Amino acid sequence: MHTAVDLGVNFFDTADVYGDGRSERLLRQLRTDRSETIYVATKAGRRLSPHHADGYNSANLTRFVERSLQNLGTEALDLLQLHCPPTDVYFRPEVFEALEKLVEQGKLRHYGLSVERAEEALKAMEYPNVQSIQIIFNIFRQRPASLVLREAKARKVGILARLPLSSGMLTGKMAPDTKFDSEDHRAFNREGAAFDKGETFSGVPYAVGLEAVESVRRLLPPGFSMAQFALKWILMFEGVTCAIPGAKRPDQAEDNFAASDKPDLDDQVMAQLSELYRSKIAPYVHQRW
Repeated sequence: MHTAVDLGVNFFDTADVYGDGRSERLLRQLRTDRSETIYVATKAGRRLSPHHADGYNSANLTRFVERSLQNLGTEALDLLQLHCPPTDVYFRPEVFEALEKLVEQGKLRHYGLSVERAEEALKAMEYPNVQSIQIIFNIFRQRPASLVLREAKARKVGILARLPLSSGMLTGKMAPDTKFDSEDHRAFNREGAAFDKGETFSGVPYAVGLEAVESVRRLLPPGFSMAQFALKWILMFEGVTCAIPGAKRPDQAEDNFAASDKPDLDDQVMAQLSELYRSKIAPYVHQRW
């Protein structure tokens, strides 16, 4: 995180359930250690058990927000995102009224939603004070490039592109025999056993993804790492506000950050990546999310 800030990163995305609050507390420490302005987006909703629409009520949202405020050591959250809520939540105006109340109370500066499906993004944007949509958008999940990004731009809603490296698949460093820790969702959630299947490798079958990555690799421009190529593809879309790759080591943060300064991808490469998606990936994901 310090490396990222050194490079100029000033926005971090987290959630109250990441490490049961530990991620938020680490960001609190980062803000304490640094003099730079650091904006933090967190999420709420996944502490519900069971995770159902009725749980997205004013009392629970207030409780979740107050816990995040304590973890982050701040009086107001920069951005609170509902954490991939059940679809029914998008059709309950009272949920958004509860968020408005938290803004009025000074506990939130802004709010948005992290969504699973393009249709959820479009529905969320109907609420006038939704400021951001976080959605899976990468070379293997191209559907948002059409209507979602266009609507977001028209409505001046920010787009946070999550899973930009498709659970690491688009780094080009995985192989058929790659082993994952038993607690890693890439080992246990490929078929959606724990949460939405689309959150793991973008919902693309592992073998299909590996084959497609080799096609992506053949298009790699000189001077790009695979991760930088995947991130630059996202940044080519005007409607994207920010891509949010993860990093476990300083060198990964450096590699990710450098993508923004890489030259634009040419039209031929963009067209080839579009065709790759259409022919190899879309049958598995396009109509699902």
